[in-house]
Amino acid sequence: MDKRVILFGSLAFGLLLFLFTSGCEKEVATVEKLVRPVKALKVADVDTFQGIKYNGIAAATREVDLSFRVGGPMIARPGNVGDEVKKGQIVALIDPRDYEVRLRTAEAQLSRVKATLQAMRKARPEDISRAQAKVNSAQSQVTLAMSEYNRIMRIKKRDPGAVSGSMVDRAVSNRDTAQASLRNANEELRITKVGARKEDILAKEAEIQSLISEVDARKDQLSYTYLKAPFDGIITKTYVEAFEDVLPKLPVLRILDPAKIEMWVDVPENLISLAPYVDKVWVRFDALGVEVPAEVKEVGLEASQTTRTFPVNLIMDQPKGAKILPGMAGVARYTLKLPQDARASEFLIPVTAVFTDPEKEKSYVWLIDESAMTVTRHEIIPGKLTGRGLKVQGLQPGQWIAVAGVELLREGQKVTMLESGKSR
Repeated sequence: MDKRVILFGSLAFGLLLFLFTSGCEKEVATVEKLVRPVKALKVADVDTFQGIKYNGIAAATREVDLSFRVGGPMIARPGNVGDEVKKGQIVALIDPRDYEVRLRTAEAQLSRVKATLQAMRKARPEDISRAQAKVNSAQSQVTLAMSEYNRIMRIKKRDPGAVSGSMVDRAVSNRDTAQASLRNANEELRITKVGARKEDILAKEAEIQSLISEVDARKDQLSYTYLKAPFDGIITKTYVEAFEDVLPKLPVLRILDPAKIEMWVDVPENLISLAPYVDKVWVRFDALGVEVPAEVKEVGLEASQTTRTFPVNLIMDQPKGAKILPGMAGVARYTLKLPQDARASEFLIPVTAVFTDPEKEKSYVWLIDESAMTVTRHEIIPGKLTGRGLKVQGLQPGQWIAVAGVELLREGQKVTMLESGKSR
C-alpha cells in the first residue's frame, strides 16, 4: 500500500513539473516574440538640420484690413486695388457734416459755461449795475403789489361783499411773486458783488472739464471720418464702393506692406534645439529664380500636436531686380555655427522620453538599435526644462530613442518604430 502511494505521488509530481516547465517556456517564448510599436525620435545633428529643406509660403510682414471707427455715407474712396499709398494718405472719406455740427454745438456749450464761471469768480462794474437795477425794479414791483394787496384788504374789511375771493387770491399771488423776485434779485446782487459760493464754482469747473472731454470726443469722431493709410503699402482688396453707407469696424479696404516678406516654416522637434546656432538662412523662390538672405524672426514655443513640428518665422527684404509677392512658395535652408564653448552634447528631447530609477536616483531613455530593433536602457543627465522640451546630455547625434510608452518597455524588447517617428 505504501509503495503505491509513493509511486502515485512521484507520477503526479512529475506531471506537475512537466506542465509548469512547459508553461514557463511558452511564456518566455511569448515575451521574446512580442514586438511593441513605439513612437521614436532621432537625436538632432548638425548635418541633418542643414540638409533638410524647409518649405513655406511668403506673406507680407504687415497686412491690415482698414475700417472706419464711425459710421455714415462714404462719399469718396480715392484708392483702388493695385494703387500704392503713402503713410497718412487718405484712402476713404465719410461725409463729415453731421460730425462738424456736433463739434460746433459742443464748443458753443463749452464757451457759455466758461463765460458763466468767469462771471461767478469776479464781477464787473457794469454787472453790478445791472444786478442793482434788477433789485430796484423788483423793489418797485413789491411796492406796487403790496399797495394793491393792502387796498383790496381794506375794501374787504369795510364791505366784504364788494371784493370777490379771486380778487384777494390774485392780490396775494402778485404780492408773493414780487417778493420772491426781490429775493432773487438781492441774491444775484450779492453774488455779483462777492462772487459765487466755492461749491458752486467747483461744480461749474467740473462741468467745464466734462464739456472739454465732450469736445475732444467730437474732434476725434470728426477725424475718424478720414480713413488714412497706417503705413506705405499697396491696396490689395476693397469691400465697399463710394456712396454706400458704412458701419463702424466693418472692413473698407486692405493694405499690405511688401517692403519686407516673412515666411513660416516647420522644424521637427528633434532639430529645434539647434535653432539658437543658426548662422545664415537663405530662401529660394523658384518662380523668380532668386535666393534671398533671411533672418529668424521668431521661434514658436509649442509643437503642433499632429506633425510634432515647431513653427519658425523668417523675415527677409525684397531682392533687387525681383519682387516677392505674398502667396509665393519658397524653400529655406540653414547653415549652423556652433561656438567652441557651446555644449554640443546637449539635446532637446520630449519629457515623455525620460524615465527614472528611484533607487539609483538616475534618469534614462530607451535607445533603439536600428539593426536588431531592440531597446536598451541608456543613462542621461537631465538639464533645463523649456517650453519645447527637456535639455539632456549623454546622447549622440543620430541615435533613435523611444518617446512614448516608455514605462511599457523592457530591456532587450523588440520594437518597431511608427512611421510618424521615422518621418522626422
